[in-house]
Amino acid sequence: MKINKEMIFEQFKDVTKKDQSKKKETFTNRIEFLKTLKSDIQKNPKNFDFNVTPDQLQNTINCYLAPNPRDAFYKSVFGMTYAEKKAQEEMEYFIYENGEKKEVRKSKETTQSIH
Repeated sequence: MKINKEMIFEQFKDVTKKDQSKKKETFTNRIEFLKTLKSDIQKNPKNFDFNVTPDQLQNTINCYLAPNPRDAFYKSVFGMTYAEKKAQEEMEYFIYENGEKKEVRKSKETTQSIH
C-alpha cells in the first residue's frame, strides 16, 4: 500500500492536536513525526505516492526547531518575519486619510440590479 499526501496530512493533524493540547503549544510531536517521515522516505521512497525530498522535510524540521517557528516559516517563504510581512500587507492594502484606516484593495464600484 502506497502512502499518499492525504494520509500524511491526517497524521500531521493528529500530532498537531497532541502538541496543542498542552497549556503552552509545543512542537515536539510534529518534529518527531517529520523526522520519522524523513527517515521512512529515505529508506523506502517507493512506498510514497508523492514527491517530497528529505531536504524539504529537513527545512520544515529546522523551522519547527527555531525559537519562533512562525517567523522561521515566514522567513523561508517571504524572506521576512511574520510581523514584517503583516506590516508590508498593511501598507499595500490600506491607506490612512485623516487618521482613518481605509481599505484600498476593495472595489469602490457598486453593482446595480437590472429590473
